[in-house]
Amino acid sequence: MQSFFKTLSLGQQYMKLWPMRKELYALFPECRVISATRFGVQWMPPVAILSATLLLNHFGSAHIPQTLTMVLLILGLPLQGLWWLGQRADSQLPPQLVNWYQEIYQKLREHGCQMSGYKGKPRYWELAGLLKRAFSELDQAFTRECL
Repeated sequence: MQSFFKTLSLGQQYMKLWPMRKELYALFPECRVISATRFGVQWMPPVAILSATLLLNHFGSAHIPQTLTMVLLILGLPLQGLWWLGQRADSQLPPQLVNWYQEIYQKLREHGCQMSGYKGKPRYWELAGLLKRAFSELDQAFTRECL
């Protein structure tokens, strides 16, 4: 059970790290998953309470098991997004993205950015950090060129 909570925590951290830029929406599903997860975290608890209230008011206490099942389903939707993000953050990059990662890493070093040690097998977590740094420290011409 501990790895489940570690994965959710990693997903939450990855959600904060990933740069939400319009240039990345077409390339990575993270942007859409993060948007949906943030929406779910914000709105699903009130929706669950409203649904439970309406169902119990309309059908009465005879339908408590169905009401609880629906509430758990609604509350579980944001957890699915966090789980997916946590799994994704810990996944290694495919070979095509490793080359792209190396290219961005080299461009950052050429522009004089202090970089930590290069990872031989980078994960999506490292890619998110690298992209966030590239968007914050380099000019728009570079980001248009690399993306």
